[in-house]
Formats: sequence, C-alpha cells, structure tokens
Amino acid sequence: MPMIGLADPGSKIADIYQQEVNLLKLGRMPAVIVIDLEGIIRFIHYGNSMSDIPENKTVLAVLDEINSKKTVINSQ
Repeated sequence: MPMIGLADPGSKIADIYQQEVNLLKLGRMPAVIVIDLEGIIRFIHYGNSMSDIPENKTVLAVLDEINSKKTVINSQ
C-alpha cells in the first residue's frame, strides 16, 4: 500500500504527537495516527507495548471513511 513515510531523526514529530518513550520497553512506544488532507487527526492509537497496535481492518476502515467523504466532496 503506498503511503508517505516520515523520517524523524530528532524525534520532533514524535514529540509533537506525544509519542511515549519507555527505555525499559526498547524506546518509543507504537503510535498510529491518521491525519486527513486538511490536517485533522481522524484516528489516534498510542500503544502500551511494542505489540499493542490496532488491527489493519480498524485503520483501513478509518481510511475508507475519509476517502468516501473525499469522494462526496469532490463530486459536488
């Protein structure tokens, strides 16, 4: 699936979105954030462990919802 990757060597973006750091759990905890084209956060999940990530179907449902609204907006 094509998507934009974000290099964040200084952790500036991770800090802005308050991604947790836990050195006892190998560093940054997982965070999944979906931001629409208008810059609005549509989904956010902060993991409590390295295996705590949302299921693909959950994130894909959010993306489908965003895309369906985009289609409605573009068709007007």
